[in-house]
Amino acid sequence: MARRVVITGLGIISPLGNHPTEFFSRLMAGHSGIKRLQSRFVEQLTIRIGAPVDDFNPSEHFSKMQLTGIERFSQFALVAAAQAVADARLALSPEEQTRSGVCMGSCMGGAGTLEDGYIEILQHETQRIKPLSVLLSMNNAAASHISIKYGLQGPNVTYATACASSAIAIGEAYRQIKHGYCDVMLAGGAEAMLTLGAMKGWEALRTLATEDELDAGASCKPFAKDRSGLVLGEGAAVLVLEEAERAVKRGAHIYAELAGYDCSSDARHITKPDAPGQSRTIVKALQDAGLQPQDIGYINAHGTATLAGDVQETLAIKQVFGAHAGNVPVSSTKSMHGHLMGATGAVEFLAAVLALENHSIPPTINLHHPDPECDLDYVPNQGRAGLQLNAVMSNSFAFGGTNAVLIAKRFSG
Repeated sequence: MARRVVITGLGIISPLGNHPTEFFSRLMAGHSGIKRLQSRFVEQLTIRIGAPVDDFNPSEHFSKMQLTGIERFSQFALVAAAQAVADARLALSPEEQTRSGVCMGSCMGGAGTLEDGYIEILQHETQRIKPLSVLLSMNNAAASHISIKYGLQGPNVTYATACASSAIAIGEAYRQIKHGYCDVMLAGGAEAMLTLGAMKGWEALRTLATEDELDAGASCKPFAKDRSGLVLGEGAAVLVLEEAERAVKRGAHIYAELAGYDCSSDARHITKPDAPGQSRTIVKALQDAGLQPQDIGYINAHGTATLAGDVQETLAIKQVFGAHAGNVPVSSTKSMHGHLMGATGAVEFLAAVLALENHSIPPTINLHHPDPECDLDYVPNQGRAGLQLNAVMSNSFAFGGTNAVLIAKRFSG
């Protein structure tokens, strides 16, 4: 018999704050973490906006010796994990550590270390780069550091599936517990790709938003007629997942039950989103959760603010929810925190869980001129509080055609 999985700890490092309460408060207030970048290479960019984590001081969390072997994305992940573990009041015995693991997502891992190495070799013609470059930059570094710190001897896995990476990490961690392989999992994602090379690559794809002439913070406009693309961000989010009976027995605070998950592929195109593929994933996640479309009280959309992506996601929701689609509040928090790539699914699922916990839905900001093809309730510009929410959904639809959907509901023992 499948076991139930609950969420007992949350941690986040983000452009909107470095604690879940601060993060959600700023979401509800409609604050934007998007701004003109201050990086040393900004003059080399055509698109000079992003969503950086500005108020993060590594020396407050790590010694000088530790920092020689922990890259920025791993730093984010470790601090978010520490928050989540403390929030969950998690203490594992040696035996429990053997049935506990970690699943993380990241698209580019230590992008900064890789870029520094290339610059040293190709521009400065250096013959030797940092001795730990491989260990710093490998995608699985963050998960491995978390595993080592907390003695998690179960699965130690990293997923690199573009924008769906950390949603899949959470979903696969859920399955580890649901099917009896583990009792506790730390799951989420981390990304730190606001580098010259990464940003020039995204510029070349022509998917980045142009800077709003009046306010850089208003540059990301999901579902708006005047949207122009996504804004890159950085950060990390980690959740503690536990088998439900274990969590209840130890008196843990339970934010929600992680009730449904599905992951699938469009199998059609490397960049073009596909509404039928997305809708299939939503349907299977609902089936996994044992819920009907009308049970969902809020959808945290993938909502990247690309021309094709927003329309296809709208169509996918309509295909599944039918006549009820217009009654479901849908918002894109990317309008405020940007697109954190490999970390974005975890950040947005955390936002959805906090929406459920707080009976409140964050808005889609900058939605002043709706696209007629995006005609659902996108919670424009102002959050909603005091709502009766029983279940929430988070969508992650990635380059490569990978789709992941997570569903959380109120836990009742």
